[in-house]
Amino acid sequence: MTIYLDFEKPLAELEGKAEELRAMARSGEGVDLEEEAAALDGKAAAMLAQLYKDLTPWRKTQVARHPQRPHCIDYVEALFSEFTPLAGDRNFAEDQAVIGGLARFDDRPVMVIGHEKGHDTQTRLERNFGMARPEGYRKAIRLMQMADRFGLPVITLVDTPGAYPGKGAEERGQSEAIARSTETCLGLGVPLVSVIIGEGGSGGAVAFATANRVAMLEHSIYSVISPEGCASILWKDAEKMREAAEALRLTAQDLKKLGVIDRIVPEPLGGAHRDAEATIGAVGEALGAMLGELGGQSRDKLRADRRQKFLDMGTKGLAA
Repeated sequence: MTIYLDFEKPLAELEGKAEELRAMARSGEGVDLEEEAAALDGKAAAMLAQLYKDLTPWRKTQVARHPQRPHCIDYVEALFSEFTPLAGDRNFAEDQAVIGGLARFDDRPVMVIGHEKGHDTQTRLERNFGMARPEGYRKAIRLMQMADRFGLPVITLVDTPGAYPGKGAEERGQSEAIARSTETCLGLGVPLVSVIIGEGGSGGAVAFATANRVAMLEHSIYSVISPEGCASILWKDAEKMREAAEALRLTAQDLKKLGVIDRIVPEPLGGAHRDAEATIGAVGEALGAMLGELGGQSRDKLRADRRQKFLDMGTKGLAA
């Protein structure tokens, strides 16, 4: 069953009516309502195109958070073969919000790491809604260092509202773990490519996305803070999240102009959740292209280019 966002309610009514007509046709003898249903389908398709023609930053935020959007596990299952999950930070615990392990991508051995939000209530609680604790980032550090030792490219899939801000996480060194993960990204002598597949929130995302190449899905978001958090701080009113979303420049289109990301991966009309297979295929093509761009580069060049990329970040927009 399709879940509709607030701004999609008129679309939900049209598509619902078309389905009702088809249900009536299936239950009634000799009743042919396909023509009427097809007409409603046409109106719904036109409305969908209009709704997604020019999404505001806040609406993009809603699409990026859609519960039926493909998650990290979906990409791993579809794009990678021989995935062998690796668990634990060898210090405190296993963090279910971060998955990672050895795999093959286009028959090439790689290390894949990503945030996992979960698909239903039970798995969302188990995965802590994709909000990693320090042990999650320390696990990622361990896996990245392993990849570096064996000369394996690292692929990260980012989808988190941010690192978990709980008391226990802070006591175990949340900020230090994020900083160490970011430092590890910068020091890798192997290609590191990242895709923001949903939300890229604050340092919790940067800790995985300090990469040679960063791509974003068309309707994903990447920002220093959530629109609601920004509105609460600046205006003391979380309801001003629409204004905050505009100010944060969190869309893929804005961030491409600023040089924060390198590539925008197109989504199907209506968002990634309307055609997960096509979305995952497009991400796979982007990953292959980004790894291809980095092929044959020395360890020193990979490190130097990655460092320079982040030193230059934002200068494109400022120069303009």
